[in-house]
Amino acid sequence: MNALFDTARSLMSSWKGDSYVFGRGIMDRLGPIARSYGRTALVVCNTTYMKAVADSVVSSLAKAGVSLAGGAIAPDAGPNAPREDVYRLQGYILHFKPDCIVAVGGGSTIDACKAANVLASMTSRSPEIDQYFGTNLVSEALVATGAKLLPLIAVQTAASSGAHLTKYSNITDPVIGQKKLIVDSAVVPAVSFFDYDVTASMPIGVTIDGALDALAHAFEVFAGIPAGKFELAAKIAEIDTELVLKYAPRVIKDPRDMEAREAIGMATDLGGYAIMVGGTNGAHLTSFSLVDVTSHGKACGIMNPYYLVFFSPKIERQLKIFGAVFKKYGFIKEDLQKLSGRDLGVAVAKGMVEFGKSIGAPTKLSDLQGFDQSKHLKRALEAAKDPQLEMKLRNMPVPLTAALVDEYMSPILRAAVVGDFSIIKLMK
Repeated sequence: MNALFDTARSLMSSWKGDSYVFGRGIMDRLGPIARSYGRTALVVCNTTYMKAVADSVVSSLAKAGVSLAGGAIAPDAGPNAPREDVYRLQGYILHFKPDCIVAVGGGSTIDACKAANVLASMTSRSPEIDQYFGTNLVSEALVATGAKLLPLIAVQTAASSGAHLTKYSNITDPVIGQKKLIVDSAVVPAVSFFDYDVTASMPIGVTIDGALDALAHAFEVFAGIPAGKFELAAKIAEIDTELVLKYAPRVIKDPRDMEAREAIGMATDLGGYAIMVGGTNGAHLTSFSLVDVTSHGKACGIMNPYYLVFFSPKIERQLKIFGAVFKKYGFIKEDLQKLSGRDLGVAVAKGMVEFGKSIGAPTKLSDLQGFDQSKHLKRALEAAKDPQLEMKLRNMPVPLTAALVDEYMSPILRAAVVGDFSIIKLMK
């Protein structure tokens, strides 16, 4: 018996119940789920490197009497869910009129399908996706128009963002290199599905990126959690972090280690749970401005230690709980119980950096190929002042306003460029 796995499964089941099907070797259960919504499904999936997965999905649907809308699989979305893919998928939905959508892929494909579903359902409104960036704007539009979204079945294939479980849809404008966010319970998939065996086909870099994203979700939510949700957020953060720290090195050593693959899959699922309990903040906000130089998980992995130091005087209790897991696995040497404030923050931040180095992840912005300090820091600071991303500033344990961004966020970003925590300015 694996007590860590049992606790993770219990947490997920208590949250999602029958709306989440997860485990190993369960792909044959997909067809009957889709059939409960009708006889046609728009399947969105990559059919090159994920051909085996696509074939198993189609086979499961066919056995249940569900045919492909349009007679073929629709191509998936590109990395970071470019907005043009959202509009393309909207066209598939409007043209073929499926009974449900089956989004098969990682976070980008699932996020693009969430947004395309919104646009295709709101035919009486402007077809521009920008009107839905922000919080609860989709729900408001559904009430105003009387429209309904199609049932979306999210079939996760990569240990990644937890997009199959959450109310978030991250969409990127590649022209300006900026990601924006829909935050709305209306876009939560009707049913979520994750066969962890599928992750064995994913490149190891994708899995590690997912592990870093899982850590980011757990930490950022825990750091800013209100008192009433503290115990739940703490439990999620502890189990999530231990799964990542214990099993990520095993996946790197042996990509066919299926126990480790399952562990990272569960960690990313718990990360999805975390961001439905609370909100992410600083590192996620900055990651939206780095889409042209690194993946989302790696961006968050780089930035969180630096934001952690900025938050440290306000989150001492969280840091001692979170940091204890890093100490357990040898990434922190100091006695955290004897530290406080900035000293405690720096000790935990260094532990996070050491873990990143141990799995070959970048730990400062200057490690990223193509990073331009002037361009990317300017973009990140401007994005932080965008009203559509304001929720990330409010979610910080040390909340910022747009007027305070230059004074306090700029030193955090400059510290992350060179890896120097002393540059970070604490708020008095």
